[in-house]
Amino acid sequence: MHILLVEDAKSIARVMTLRLESHGHTVSHAINGERAVAMFSQGGPDLILMDVEMPVMNGFVAARQIRALEAELEWAWTPIIFLTSTDTVENLIAAIDAGGDDFLFKSAPEAVLRAKLTAMSRTAQLRQRLAQANAQIQRMADHDGLTGLYNRRYLDTELARLWAQSTPEGTEVAVLMLDVDNFKKYNDRYGHHEGDHCLKSVAAAIEAVVAQIAADGLCPQAFAARYGGEEFTVVLPCVTDAAYASVPERVLQAILGLRLKHESNPPLGFVTASVGASRAKPQAMSAAVMIQHADARLYEAKRGGRNQAVI
Repeated sequence: MHILLVEDAKSIARVMTLRLESHGHTVSHAINGERAVAMFSQGGPDLILMDVEMPVMNGFVAARQIRALEAELEWAWTPIIFLTSTDTVENLIAAIDAGGDDFLFKSAPEAVLRAKLTAMSRTAQLRQRLAQANAQIQRMADHDGLTGLYNRRYLDTELARLWAQSTPEGTEVAVLMLDVDNFKKYNDRYGHHEGDHCLKSVAAAIEAVVAQIAADGLCPQAFAARYGGEEFTVVLPCVTDAAYASVPERVLQAILGLRLKHESNPPLGFVTASVGASRAKPQAMSAAVMIQHADARLYEAKRGGRNQAVI
C-alpha cells in the first residue's frame, strides 16, 4: 500500500516509517493536518495514519476535510487510522465522528500494527475494485455500444451541464448535427454487417478530428456522440470563430478520406456525410432549440446535394 503518515514529531515519524516500510509499504510523510490535506488532494493514498494532536491543523479537522474532498469523487473512501498516545473513550468517539476508521497506539506491538495494516489493505483493495467496476459501469452507461462514442444519454446530460455552466460566463456553444448520406441504400446494397463497419469507421474519423482540434487548442472540451442510427453530434463548448468555421469541413474531409465504397451515393461513389451546425450563447436559446436549428441546417445540406456543411 501507499501510506500517508501524518505526524509532526520527526523522531516518531522516522521510526513509524521504518516499521511500515519493513512490511513492504511505501510511505509519504506530512508534518501536519494542513499539509496532509494538500498532499491528499494531489493523489490519494491507500491508507492514512493520522496523528491527533498537531500544530497548524489537528488530525480530526484534517480528516473532516479529506472526507469532504472524497465526497466529490465516485466511490472514494480512504481508510484513516488515528495515531495517539492516550486511549480514551472521548478520543475514540471524536475519531469516529471525524471520519476515522480505527485507532492505534503509536507504541503498539508489531503484531498489532501488522494486523491493522492487513485489515486496512483488504479495505483498500476492495475500494480499488469497486472504483474499477464503477468506472466500467459508467463507461457502459455513457458510451454507444457499436461506435464507442458517447451516447444520446451522455449528450443530453452534458448539454444540460454545459448550459448551466456556460450561462453566467456568456460563452458560446456550437452543435454540429451529422448524417451519413444515403445510409439506408448502403445497408440495402452491402448488408447490415458492412453498415455497422461503416458507422464504426465514420465514428472513428469524427473522433480523430475532435481529438485533433482539442490537441490544437481550438476547442479542448469538444466531444462527439452518436445521436441515433446514422446520425452523429459534435459539441464545441466555448467555441471560437476559427473552430466553428473549420471543424465541419474537417469532419467532412475525414469521412470522405476513408474512401469507403458506396456505389448508391452518387456522384462520388464513396461514403460521405452532410453537416448542419448552429451556435449561440445559452442565454439566447435552449439546447433543444439549438439542436433543432442545427438539424434544420443539416437538411439544407441534404437538399443542397449532400457532402457539404451548412452553418
